[in-house]
Amino acid sequence: MANLKEIRSRITSVSSTKQITNAMKMVSAAKLKRAQEAITQMRPYANKLRELMDNVSRSMTEDVNSEYTEKREVKNVLLIAITSNRGLAGAFNTNIIKEVNHLTQEEYKDKNVSILTIGKKVNDIVKKSHHIYANESDIWEDLSFKLSSNIAQRVMDAFVNKEFDEVRLVYNFFKNAANQIVMNEAFLPISIETPAQVEEETKMGEVDYIFEPTKEEILLELIPKTLKTQLFKALLDSNASEHGARMTSMHKATDNANDLIRDLTLQYNKARQASITNEILEIVGGADALDG
Repeated sequence: MANLKEIRSRITSVSSTKQITNAMKMVSAAKLKRAQEAITQMRPYANKLRELMDNVSRSMTEDVNSEYTEKREVKNVLLIAITSNRGLAGAFNTNIIKEVNHLTQEEYKDKNVSILTIGKKVNDIVKKSHHIYANESDIWEDLSFKLSSNIAQRVMDAFVNKEFDEVRLVYNFFKNAANQIVMNEAFLPISIETPAQVEEETKMGEVDYIFEPTKEEILLELIPKTLKTQLFKALLDSNASEHGARMTSMHKATDNANDLIRDLTLQYNKARQASITNEILEIVGGADALDG
């Protein structure tokens, strides 16, 4: 059994760790509220923008002629992997790294795969075994639509210049503070074919709108805007997911610290009781020896 000094030292150490994890949990909870509000406000706009683009494209009699919709043989692939710059968030970063490895080793094992990393955690791991196209981790220092649009435009230009034939986003979708879903969704080429919703169209009927300017001009303007919005939404999702995962992880760490402190305190009391008992036995034994 460890001596009393060692147990006291360990209780003090665990108590200090508990204070740190509890403070990190409260900080993440405060940041999560703002991040959750941002993604909650962004999703309806992004979804409506995509819906508008699909509706316009469906009403067109001719195929859309856009450089971002061109489908070609897939030889070069770009994965945009989004994680955080910091750890202590449970499996938040690890899940993205696993998905990237799965894509490179399974789905795109015969392709030339490059990775655009957004987040130091994924960059530090994948750069050892994959080709890094760019590292945009600095965006987390000042997340904004302007900086996100610059990254999206760079990727869009690379696609137009045929550096890549396909681009995919890999990120964590924010469901709630305790649940984040790993998403692997297409970014380029953009698909504007919407599955026919027979029941809905039967109920609502077809509506003929007058477009100004033309449908083609509207659609060609909507496509780049939709792509930039899609990347920004993925970043907001990942940001909210990070704080939710860290808050949950630190909450569990704090609970584990409480359990460990309780066990160590019990161990300390038993050791102290045993020490007192031994001292009493020594005193009694010494007294008996003197009497004898």
